[in-house]
Amino acid sequence: MATMYSVLFGILFIAVCSNLAPVDRTISAQTSLHQGNGDNRIRARIVEIAAAEIGVKEATGNNDGARVEAYLAHTGLGKGHAWCAAFVSWCYGQAGLAEPRNPWSPALFPNARTYCRADACRGSKTSTRIKPADIFGIYSHRAKRINHVGLIRKLERKYLLTIEGNVNNSVLSKRRHLSTVYALADWLSL
Repeated sequence: MATMYSVLFGILFIAVCSNLAPVDRTISAQTSLHQGNGDNRIRARIVEIAAAEIGVKEATGNNDGARVEAYLAHTGLGKGHAWCAAFVSWCYGQAGLAEPRNPWSPALFPNARTYCRADACRGSKTSTRIKPADIFGIYSHRAKRINHVGLIRKLERKYLLTIEGNVNNSVLSKRRHLSTVYALADWLSL
């Protein structure tokens, strides 16, 4: 079974790496309004990498399994740790970017990269800045910090279409209302 999984991963990796063109034309059109072609390509590439991981599941529901452990290893951790931020970092790394590379969710929102926090994320000005491959953060009142992150696939009115790791022990795509988002960060634009 492990050999079969390795072969399937190898085929998937080759397929993803051999096609650098955007898969979703909406992504290309949306980002072209905001950035140059190089930025469009890397944003589309990050989203494409993340989308290829949709369906990955933990082996036993304990933050483990070959793919989950690869995400964690990218940030220097082993199995058993929460991995949503490691997944985001891994996607950026697979696209050839050195940053972000941190398994701690709050660390993905430094002041220099964060363009909104709290209620500011609900404003109309914010929605014009949101781009594919930006990172969103969800705040936990219990933890008193951002404790979940994911990648933005695209914005549809007041909803983010996302790709997230460590949700229901897997990588999946979700639809989140902008009012549930605590912070947004852009690691590609300066």
